[in-house]
Amino acid sequence: MITRRQFTAALGTLGAIGVTGSLFRHPAAEGATPGPMKTAAGYGPLKEDPNGLLDLPDGFSYTVLSSFGDKMDDGFSVPDAADGMGCIAISQDVVALIRNHELQPKHLEKYGPGQPQPLKSERAYDTNNKGEAFPGGTTTIYYNTKTRQKEREFLSLTGTIRNCSGGVTPWGSWLTCEESVDTPSDEGSQYHGYVFEVPAAATGLVEPKPLKALGRFNHEAACVDPDSGIVYLTEDRGDSLLYRMVPNEYGNLAAGGKLQALAVKGYPRFDTRNWDKREMPVGEWLNAQWVDIANPDSAEDDLRRQGYAKGAALFARGEGIHWGKGKLYFCCTNGGHKKLGQVMAYHPSAYEGTPAEHDSPGQLQLFVESANSDILNFGDNLTVSPGGHLIICEDQYSAIVDNHLRGVTPDGEVYPFGKLNMQTELAGACFSPDGTQLFVNLYSPTRTLAISGPWQHL
Repeated sequence: MITRRQFTAALGTLGAIGVTGSLFRHPAAEGATPGPMKTAAGYGPLKEDPNGLLDLPDGFSYTVLSSFGDKMDDGFSVPDAADGMGCIAISQDVVALIRNHELQPKHLEKYGPGQPQPLKSERAYDTNNKGEAFPGGTTTIYYNTKTRQKEREFLSLTGTIRNCSGGVTPWGSWLTCEESVDTPSDEGSQYHGYVFEVPAAATGLVEPKPLKALGRFNHEAACVDPDSGIVYLTEDRGDSLLYRMVPNEYGNLAAGGKLQALAVKGYPRFDTRNWDKREMPVGEWLNAQWVDIANPDSAEDDLRRQGYAKGAALFARGEGIHWGKGKLYFCCTNGGHKKLGQVMAYHPSAYEGTPAEHDSPGQLQLFVESANSDILNFGDNLTVSPGGHLIICEDQYSAIVDNHLRGVTPDGEVYPFGKLNMQTELAGACFSPDGTQLFVNLYSPTRTLAISGPWQHL
């Protein structure tokens, strides 16, 4: 059976022949010093928010949908530390916003003021020695994009640790990722470091089932190729890898599959980070290959070492990842010679995940590398707009933060879209299915915003 991508690739073969020569050169031979970062006008200058929260361009406005401590429909309160988030259609007008909470066992009080604590539930993945559910997990908001009203809000996963980011699936669920590799101890009985699936149609706490084929490591985010069902995964480590899981069955991740890590073809253990030596040039596509991870459920937190030993490429703190038109993008938060951040792109093979990709490989590109903190500083979560622009959430570390939403054009030009006026990070950016609203979280104290405006202009 031929996939949509294979058919498209066959039509484009003649056009591709003209560029393949550049894919086999060692990057260092070309001189990998990045050129100056390009800036774009974007949606225009930012206007000061009279409420002192988020500055936006003219014509854009936001509504606060949810805040830390708000009473939810299940009787619980909105938890703190809102991080990654996905938007999934429930009906023509209603979407589910499934929101991660990056909370640890020590953060029980951050479930929210007035919470009927301790939470004890048979549907908690893990508990402390008092039977209290660990406070990481997800909440779900049902939101009507037509009336622009919140319809329902509730806990949808509990008992996990540091649910950082994740990704939506084509079959209507959210993959929520633990940025933790905690092991059983006096405080908990379970291994952590897994991905869990939360259906958008859930109306309460789901049964927590770790998807062990997606690996046990310091997860950050995930995205799914809608054509093949392959899941791509980032890892928040300074010596991280980019992973993929080729499923045994489309849409059924619990049925397992093969976990692999990306390598640059012909250059084992390639270093994309450009920290000490610039090996990865901006803009050039490099052929990829994938190496097997022999023990995805390792208790040793060694998947990146397993992959590197087999030749996998290194990345600088892989974080947000999102599927665009025919390719995916992901942030490397402190990558680049100035350690201010990189954005990578990966174009899958027409035969991704099959033996035929050996002769027609996927390709990796350094799309953006920041050399100026005023243009892009520590990109984290990201999404792709209906017009093909990236919207990146900054998560810089400084005494006085100056985090922005940054737009990036398809040509790699960067522009400011929003400026946060709180001492916290932006996270979880995602668009409504109709492209009219951008949803984003303010990390702590938690606030979830809906941003409306003339998105169609770009």
